[in-house]
Amino acid sequence: MTIDSNRSRRGKAAKRPLFAELPEAAEAGEEEGDLPRDEVGRRKIKRQYQELLGIRIEKLKGRVLNRERINKTIDGTYFICARCVKICHSLDEGLVEDPDNRNNLCAKCSKNRPVSV
Repeated sequence: MTIDSNRSRRGKAAKRPLFAELPEAAEAGEEEGDLPRDEVGRRKIKRQYQELLGIRIEKLKGRVLNRERINKTIDGTYFICARCVKICHSLDEGLVEDPDNRNNLCAKCSKNRPVSV
């Protein structure tokens, strides 16, 4: 009988979540409920970069942060746009790459570029 009672206690503990869901995570999940899973992951990584870099974003603007292989044919790039100083991903915001990798722009900012004569 003691074996059966131990099993029932283990079963209840196994069903209980190990970590309580944080309020921030719940809010982010509600916002991104209609997005594809990979895009949700990229947004999470962008937020983590923003928290990690903090005020150094201004110093690193225009630089590539990380390159990743999404599958055999698609590569993705996390970078900081030199104009709007946002952390961007090449699949979400687009990437206009600078040959020197010092002045990379997102597609939106590259369209707003004034025409130089």
